[in-house]
Amino acid sequence: MIAGALALTACGRFTVMPPPDGEPVVLKPAELATMWTDAEGGTLALKQDGTFIADKVCVAVGWYDSLTWSGTGTWEQDSNKKQSFVAVSFDAAHPVGFDVAHPTSVERRPDSYAALRQGKVLKLWVAVGDPDNDYPNCVLTSPAS
Repeated sequence: MIAGALALTACGRFTVMPPPDGEPVVLKPAELATMWTDAEGGTLALKQDGTFIADKVCVAVGWYDSLTWSGTGTWEQDSNKKQSFVAVSFDAAHPVGFDVAHPTSVERRPDSYAALRQGKVLKLWVAVGDPDNDYPNCVLTSPAS
């Protein structure tokens, strides 16, 4: 039995990091337009007019490690029947890592955040990095209204 577990470990994980605690939730734009804070103290202030100000907030860009970005830009909400998603687009490009084919490639739009509710806390989260490397999820929180 231990040999089987070690063999699976050697071959890599077959699942991705689970989402943070909470239930998927559909939020109104007014509920999203607030200050969001990550575990390291980074902030994302989503404004009612569809703009934002970020200060060292965690973001995810493809398979890169968790990055922190600061700047301004615009945000949009999308929802399905169960959950809201928030896409932010920075005004200025940010470096996202070295790519041999495009060594100066940069992004203005990181991956979208998904909304969760855990009791009186709202969360926006996005998976970060390669799931086989146990990167923590990028999670932003705000008190529920």
